Amino acid sequence: MKISLYPYLVTPTLPLSDLFQALADPTRVRILALLRIMELSVGELALVLGQSQPRVSRHLKILADAGVVERRKEGSWVFLTLAAPERTAPMFALLDSWADAPTQALFAADAARLEAVRADRAEAASRYFSAQAEVWDSIRSLHVAESEVEEAIERALEEKDLGRLVDIGTGTGRMIELFGPRAAQAIGIDRSSEMLRLARVKLEAAGIASSLRQGDMYALPLADESADSVIIHQVLHYAHSPAAAIAEAARVLSSGGTLLIVDFAAHEREELRASDAHIRLGFDDQVMAGWFAAAGLALDHVEHLEGGELTVTLWRGEKLVSRGAEGAGLPQRQRRAA
Repeated sequence: MKISLYPYLVTPTLPLSDLFQALADPTRVRILALLRIMELSVGELALVLGQSQPRVSRHLKILADAGVVERRKEGSWVFLTLAAPERTAPMFALLDSWADAPTQALFAADAARLEAVRADRAEAASRYFSAQAEVWDSIRSLHVAESEVEEAIERALEEKDLGRLVDIGTGTGRMIELFGPRAAQAIGIDRSSEMLRLARVKLEAAGIASSLRQGDMYALPLADESADSVIIHQVLHYAHSPAAAIAEAARVLSSGGTLLIVDFAAHEREELRASDAHIRLGFDDQVMAGWFAAAGLALDHVEHLEGGELTVTLWRGEKLVSRGAEGAGLPQRQRRAA
């Protein structure tokens, strides 16, 4: 029996000669090496490479058509990231084996120039954080310490591998900073391109691998059943339709996957609508349970953190096993324990 040296190889979408043609340019090879380090915008790539944005964009189109990079639009910016590892791992195995000394030196010089990009991102993030800090601090002063909330989140997620983690409304990336190391893959999604840039700086500085994407909580840029764990932390009170947001989170969860929502219990602080754009004044447990059930999730954990004018609540649920699976209709955790 013949054993493949690369069991993670997937069937290419292009003829092999076309794939090699996509790599047959020094600039495109440099781009791949840079994206291996971190996600970058077209403008940032142009800065590091010392080339015009139109020229870099042409190279990127060739790489995207070859299926080795992906493009994501965030406001007026376009960010580039590598395709899935099963697609790119064989390519990098080849580059690592065959790269000559001058090419390796060029890669090292490009990597050194990335420090300027990191510095620019950090400065922009600092300005944005300074402008928002007073608002965030005013909200935090109304409830228990953030450290207590994070400890409760850790308890709710239990001591288990989080698999493919998705953080909806990632903001500064704090949830990925805390729990990304426990995940096989961490994806942060936020509607704000400014917040995504702030999160990139924070996670890059912490050395935590992640993929950050601009997207809406009602239409996540993810395939069905592509996540094992989903967190929605202090986001749902901004939702016009919380039920729809929960249903969308359930869509991307695999059977037995976990959804954790952290938000405020129902309250009457009406001024938060005007001062902080809160659309919902917290949530009632029974209402939340109904939304979970409608989305095919079994609510199995509720915890209230009192100690301030606002009560923070954690609601955790598990996606029901797909129809036809053994023990259909029961949460996977319950079926395993039977």
